[in-house]
Amino acid sequence: MSAPETAPARIPPGGFRELGPLNWIIAKVGARAIRAPRFSLVNVMGQHRLLFLVWGLYGLMLLAVGKLSRKDAEVVILRVGHLRNSEYELQQHRRLARSRGIDADLQAKIFEGPDADGLIDRHRVLITATDEFVMTRSMSAETWAAMTLHYTRKQLIEFCLLAANYDGLAATIATLKVPLDFPD
Repeated sequence: MSAPETAPARIPPGGFRELGPLNWIIAKVGARAIRAPRFSLVNVMGQHRLLFLVWGLYGLMLLAVGKLSRKDAEVVILRVGHLRNSEYELQQHRRLARSRGIDADLQAKIFEGPDADGLIDRHRVLITATDEFVMTRSMSAETWAAMTLHYTRKQLIEFCLLAANYDGLAATIATLKVPLDFPD
């Protein structure tokens, strides 16, 4: 779970000196984009300057220009955040998901799980696949077959990388105790 705001960060969010000019600018632009005083994840991760840039490009590719629809990507991210009890990921992606067509009702169904009433088949399969991938580090033959009915090879590869990225990110956020960006 992401650390509550009152828990001390193991690596506090950095400023210009810790981030360097490029990552500091990225942090400022990111904070403005999420409408927060700072983007804590960027202000922490950006302290490893080169690794942050490479990881950031990878994450941006998965989040913004991947082969999965933005809505399906958010379904996966919200489910991973829920499974890993990552309040930081959930706080960020509840907001982003709303802008991508996932209202509070659908978010509640994602959190309830694949057996929630009213899910479309594609989302039911996607949630099941996310659960299996995160919890077992694999996927059953049945779930894989169901995924192939909805997704191309490139999308299936991307699904694995997206789920793994956000699972690892949840662990990193929890370990480093990255502070929340919003009071809610």
